[in-house]
Amino acid sequence: MIKKAEDLFSSEHFDILKEIGSMGTAHAATALSQMIGRKVTMPVPNVSWLDFENVADIVGGPEHILVGILVSLSGNIQGMMMHLMEVDSAHKVIELVTGTPIPPEENKYNFGELEQSAVQEVANIMLSSYLTSLSSLTNCKINQSIPSMCVDMANSILSVPAIEFGKMSDKMLFIESKISLEDMEFSGCFVLVPNLHSFYRILRGLGVE
Repeated sequence: MIKKAEDLFSSEHFDILKEIGSMGTAHAATALSQMIGRKVTMPVPNVSWLDFENVADIVGGPEHILVGILVSLSGNIQGMMMHLMEVDSAHKVIELVTGTPIPPEENKYNFGELEQSAVQEVANIMLSSYLTSLSSLTNCKINQSIPSMCVDMANSILSVPAIEFGKMSDKMLFIESKISLEDMEFSGCFVLVPNLHSFYRILRGLGVE
């Protein structure tokens, strides 16, 4: 019988998971600061294993429209990782990177090629930072694909990993994040969905027997 994630992890193991979040956050803040030429601070994130069915409620509800950036994972760890953010936060990112003003409310769900590229570039930095931390702490090689972006309801975005991996695992590693500058703050989250084999590789890498 396969044990549930919460039955496998001790408080010490959750501390290690939090360390993945802390290391990833530190790397991401440094990379973003270098990219935009401004000081970026990111508080230590909350990290937890969540059921698939609960994630949509946490990010605003099943029908709440979000921006999702997804990468596929290969190597020792296989699966998917996503960065989810509010539409307004995505436009703040675009303004920071390109200087493009935030559009009026009626146009905010439209993202041109330049805007998508800016969001994907920043999300890629963030995703890479967390995956590098996970790789370092578990001694697992992780490759990531080129990121793809969509704007859709939370349920639709989350259905991609749920359909792909839901039969093998019902858990997602959920990392809440917040980015702060002197005059701006926005939040988002990261969702790691390993396949079952990779889930147990992560456990072994963290010292869970």
